[in-house]
Amino acid sequence: MAAAMKLAAAHGVSGCITIATTCRGSLESLAVAKSHPRIWCSAGVHPLYSDEGPHEWALMKQAGADPLCVAWGELGLDNHYPEPLAASQRKVLDDQLAHLETWAAEGMNKPVVVHCREAFDDLLPRLSQSTLPRDRYVFHCFTGTVEQARRVLDFGAWISFTGVVTYKNSKEVQAAAKMMPRDRIMVETDAPYLSPEPHRGERPCHPWMSSVTAKAIANLRGETWEDFHAQINRNTERFFGISPVT
Repeated sequence: MAAAMKLAAAHGVSGCITIATTCRGSLESLAVAKSHPRIWCSAGVHPLYSDEGPHEWALMKQAGADPLCVAWGELGLDNHYPEPLAASQRKVLDDQLAHLETWAAEGMNKPVVVHCREAFDDLLPRLSQSTLPRDRYVFHCFTGTVEQARRVLDFGAWISFTGVVTYKNSKEVQAAAKMMPRDRIMVETDAPYLSPEPHRGERPCHPWMSSVTAKAIANLRGETWEDFHAQINRNTERFFGISPVT
């Protein structure tokens, strides 16, 4: 871990957030966050793990109570695969949002990392019903169209891009990255998957590789690397409430 963070820092990546996929895994993500400076975590149940219950929501809350846990999720819906069944995914999403609303009322206010794969028509209306603030959602690993990106922005949420934006067959994702407001865009790895070109297919997608994706987006947007780098650092710090580089 120390070597990975040192390499990441050499590429301008000053911190990492490890994302949870189950309630018990949320505590494991927290343990990773505690293992090294400038690593944070999330706590939540990924839709593709929705059928792996029973879901121990108390463990998710326990992880979320730690200051190193800076977000809930990732949560959402995934229509790409036939399983878990849509009903199972929706039940876990509903339960999870209900818990987050309760915990927010208790003072545990955190942003939410959203998983939305081929599910915009199902997920956006459901999130609209929640009492959680819309500007506290980030649709991570965006692989949709420009029209879908506009829907997310109109909803009030943020968007984060992975190495997919560097692929030659991802023209819509590239167009979405170009039209994003400067203050609502972020960059990530989606490790261990989606390493950017010219590292496509390599696993894991190391933290330092997010700099490759960020430089590609800066080029798409006609911005200097220095300016775009500073902007996405500010965005990440503001959205997740983490401390800036000192």
